[in-house]
Amino acid sequence: MKHSQELGFDDEGRPVLITRAAPPYEEEHRRRVRKYLTLMSFRVPALIFAAVAYNVWHNGWISLAIVAVSIPLPWMAVLIANDRPPRRADEPRRFDQARRHTPLAPTAEHTVLEAQPPALDAMDDPPRDDH
Repeated sequence: MKHSQELGFDDEGRPVLITRAAPPYEEEHRRRVRKYLTLMSFRVPALIFAAVAYNVWHNGWISLAIVAVSIPLPWMAVLIANDRPPRRADEPRRFDQARRHTPLAPTAEHTVLEAQPPALDAMDDPPRDDH
């Protein structure tokens, strides 16, 4: 018996997932641990390969280059494993526009002094000539 898509069932009669919730934390954690272990699994073989390369070619520069490449692997593994899953296209952007216009070096407000109009008493009296 076929169910309608409107009822939320697929052709086999199983319910269709209709939520947009994020995957469970445990599942995401497992994925991140797997990424970390995958990247770190290259470090020990790289060190062994450096020792084998030195015994085969007797060239310290090749072994040193292999070791140098393996040095940042733990750092990269942590960064990649701690990265969040990519943002979905329908996920809302949370950007506060008000924060964007904050100046880097805020300055104090400048108060403007308004000029006082000249006193009317001084203008009413004509200038006196005391000679």
